Amino acid sequence: MRKRSGCRFNCRERALLPWMFPVTIAVVALAGVRGVASAAGQQRTPAPSAAAAPVFDVAAIHPHIPEPHEHNSIWSSPSNGHFRAENVSLVMLIHWACEMPETRILDAPAWAGSTMFNIDATADPAVDQQLHNLGADAGGKLKEKMVRALLADRFGLVAHFETRELPVYNLVVAKGGPRLGAIQETGSYFNAWDNRIEVQMENSVAVLAEELSKVAGRDVVDKTGINGRYHLNLQWTPDEGPGLLNGQPDPNPPPPLFTALEEQLGLKLEPAQGPVQVLVIDHAEMPTAN
Repeated sequence: MRKRSGCRFNCRERALLPWMFPVTIAVVALAGVRGVASAAGQQRTPAPSAAAAPVFDVAAIHPHIPEPHEHNSIWSSPSNGHFRAENVSLVMLIHWACEMPETRILDAPAWAGSTMFNIDATADPAVDQQLHNLGADAGGKLKEKMVRALLADRFGLVAHFETRELPVYNLVVAKGGPRLGAIQETGSYFNAWDNRIEVQMENSVAVLAEELSKVAGRDVVDKTGINGRYHLNLQWTPDEGPGLLNGQPDPNPPPPLFTALEEQLGLKLEPAQGPVQVLVIDHAEMPTAN
């Protein structure tokens, strides 16, 4: 039997980065919790204390009404107690609040990834002041904790972390070396489409690896050893075929993902097997009425 560390969504394990789905996020806070080994050798993640954590006073959660050409969006500042999201699923919210890539969120019910919601949550003005006084990093961590408490309260969310041996891809430098261009001193940018990833921010290659996890079908582990801020622009033809150009099939489509990665960036994906920290959903239900 697999041992696990259980919690009512008070668990927190830092994956690589918290923006790895195509949404608009106003704040990014980075921190980590190191796993500890159990007697059986199972990697477990301790749950941080929930003592004295503030909560949202009012939270309106409604089903999202689809509109043409819309985006998935989350707005959250670390300096106040307002949290707003539009056209987001429960899986997206878990990803944001627990900073776990969607490929590592397991056993969620089908509706948790397909049913979209709008959320508008506010806290007491005293919480605004508390968050403001903490600063961006600590305020961001506490804000995520508030959202996790909201998910436990309104979605009945119960989850735990496990370390599982799963198929992965290792992102490595291809023969001939990387083709990443010059290091950029400033500037942060990220966007992803069905067949393109463009990123420029600190540790750009790590960000690329996380986003590749979404399109490669398994977790991508950055093994390049490359740090730094690069402007990376990767474009490929999806398995379903090239897109349209002026209403017609693109006569010169880019190559498939694996080939494009090597030709355009000098990197490649190698199949491997490895331990992966995952978040297992034990229970979730449609949100309670406002």
